[in-house]
Amino acid sequence: MQAAPVRATAIPSFTTALRAVESLLMSSGQRTARRNAWTSVLEDRRRAKDRVEAERVLERSLPVRR
Repeated sequence: MQAAPVRATAIPSFTTALRAVESLLMSSGQRTARRNAWTSVLEDRRRAKDRVEAERVLERSLPVRR
């Protein structure tokens, strides 16, 4: 029984393959717009997480009123 042949090139990652398909289907401007939109989504999520953490800190630091 012979061993399977070894590939000389690495198998591309899913991200690399997705970007290759994206470059075939979308114009450069569309790719830029989509990436900018995704960056905005990630930044909004980060700000929301920071806001929730700040609210928790403030709630812990305020004295309890009865």
